[in-house]
Amino acid sequence: MKIVVNDEPMTLTSPLSLSELLEQLARHQPGTALAVNQAIVPRDRWPSHLLQEGDELVIFQAIAGG
Repeated sequence: MKIVVNDEPMTLTSPLSLSELLEQLARHQPGTALAVNQAIVPRDRWPSHLLQEGDELVIFQAIAGG
């Protein structure tokens, strides 16, 4: 299955949930947010949201500043 993560093509061997993908990418940390196909997915839905062929993900990290 082919998806795009932060503008980089990626091939998955099996369907993954958003949580599983973040674990695989070592990006599951506080302050992480993500959008699938330009729609923000709430953190409580990450374990149940399965990725689909052609999904486009944007993973971003909240940064504190002033």
